[in-house]
Amino acid sequence: MVDSHCHIVFRNFDDDLEEVSRRWRDAGVKALVHACVEPGEIGAIRALADRFPELRYSVGVHPLDTQHWHHDTAAVLRQAARSDSRVVAIGELGLDLFRDQNLEQQLATLEPQLDLAVELDLPVIVHCRDAAEPMLNLLRQRADRGACPRGVMHCWGGSPEEMAAFLELGFLISFSGTVTFPKAAATHACAQLVPADRYLIETDCPFLAPVPRRGKRNEPAFVASVAARMAELRGETLTEVALTSSSNAAGLFGLTLHTV
Repeated sequence: MVDSHCHIVFRNFDDDLEEVSRRWRDAGVKALVHACVEPGEIGAIRALADRFPELRYSVGVHPLDTQHWHHDTAAVLRQAARSDSRVVAIGELGLDLFRDQNLEQQLATLEPQLDLAVELDLPVIVHCRDAAEPMLNLLRQRADRGACPRGVMHCWGGSPEEMAAFLELGFLISFSGTVTFPKAAATHACAQLVPADRYLIETDCPFLAPVPRRGKRNEPAFVASVAARMAELRGETLTEVALTSSSNAAGLFGLTLHTV
């Protein structure tokens, strides 16, 4: 399996990261994509990639971290991406109107990152919460002028209709621990409907631990629970979901075969 979105740089992994890594390897996780929320993390994430050869990472600014966007941030991200082949995406970028209402500021941070992804021919990792309409409007405008990067809608929580719109734009859909939550009916429907070649699985750890560990710290090994629930919803085997989602992740992020 590939955990296509994690945050093990956070301090709550400081004391037991070696044990955490043993658990993800024992669970069959062969590759991880570590998302970045602001440039100050890049050095520490790069050090994690040195420590764990199965780890690849993104560089970017999260929509809830717009205070970290400065006049030179695009140049900082460009240099970081160009200087390390283990950078496989730009992000985590996007829009979040659930926690913040500063749409114009978020767009001002988002647009140059989308430009950078197109420039560097890298996929984007998109965070989109309560913001499907403005995100779709922006991406459709960019698609019309040939400036919409490929990418993945991370930690999917939208409706089947919204999913169809992002799929039409060429995006993949990534399912997290929320797909295991009993009341997540829309996410369950999306998991059943998404085409086999268009989905990923992730943990978004340390957040959103899947059932039966809900409410506890999440970790990459728990992506197995996401895969198991996806298999139930899709009427497939765990092996089928693991291999399909891994192949999709390898295709999107350019992971080499020995990584997966």
